[in-house]
Amino acid sequence: MVKISFSPITELVVHEVVKVGMDDLLRERITPSGTMPLYWCNGLVFSFSSVPMNKRVLDDYLNGKIHWMEVHYADMADYKEVLELNDEHYNGSMKIRVIDTSRSALHSDFIKWLKSNSKPAKESNK
Repeated sequence: MVKISFSPITELVVHEVVKVGMDDLLRERITPSGTMPLYWCNGLVFSFSSVPMNKRVLDDYLNGKIHWMEVHYADMADYKEVLELNDEHYNGSMKIRVIDTSRSALHSDFIKWLKSNSKPAKESNK
């Protein structure tokens, strides 16, 4: 029988966190190939970008430490499976899928940390 090991993330290093308006958050998920999903957890909808993989990042990852280069987030009290952006630039509406990650220990802990460490900030364009 194959040995199965579970090695959960033990540390998340976030290098930048920015609260943005919902429309800006939706726009950033639109690519020429389609849309990329957003994540929702405990009252916030967000996206993150990972640090490009290199030897040091890989070593950290294998030791339970991950890096998020940048997180963009907006308030969204209730979970919705799909958000819609109506924008003249796209000649209609674009739909962006939202994944409920509230059962993820990593995402739940991050959102709890974010809520307790964020200062009231001026939002970018809504």
